[in-house]
Amino acid sequence: MNSQLLDQLGFKLGANGLPYEVPIHPNLVHLTLGLFIIAILFDIAGTLFPLEKPILKYFALTALRSGFFDVGWYNLLAASVITFFTVAAGFFEILLAQPPANVKSAWGLGAGPTMILHGLGGVFLLAAIITMTLWRGLQRYSWRKNSRVQVHWSYLVVGIVIMVLMYVHGTLGLHLGGQFGIHNTAAELVQQGKNPNLLLK
Repeated sequence: MNSQLLDQLGFKLGANGLPYEVPIHPNLVHLTLGLFIIAILFDIAGTLFPLEKPILKYFALTALRSGFFDVGWYNLLAASVITFFTVAAGFFEILLAQPPANVKSAWGLGAGPTMILHGLGGVFLLAAIITMTLWRGLQRYSWRKNSRVQVHWSYLVVGIVIMVLMYVHGTLGLHLGGQFGIHNTAAELVQQGKNPNLLLK
């Protein structure tokens, strides 16, 4: 992003190359991941409830099958909302990135291709989470509203596949921060052969 434009917008970049001390995108990413994973796991738990019932009874835990599905639905709904902000923050921070040249990730990719793949992956995952939320809502309120099991197995399988894709996508993000030092001041200083403990006090 043009430095003149940044000045006009009133942004003053810090040591991490951002107008704020802590990158927003990585924090929102973990919220997205947590909400989505909990949503799918609780829907799996609700689907397998007859198998879990004796275990819950043994530990004197009172749980209703519908409660598992409620947790699954509301966590997925929250994930679909927060992911808009996750992706928006990611694109803003990627515009301010100054990727290093001649550095390769553990996967043999340069910073530029890694940023492009991570950005495209973020848009894909946003679309996937929104689609899953619509699919889940139709099951909850229309297709399976009178069924004890709110979700179909195909929905759960797709959810597990998306979690695997999230792992791959998250690893690309990890490479950006850890191996390329993008918006990670400490990692960048280490790459330059400097001691972050002395310079970041």
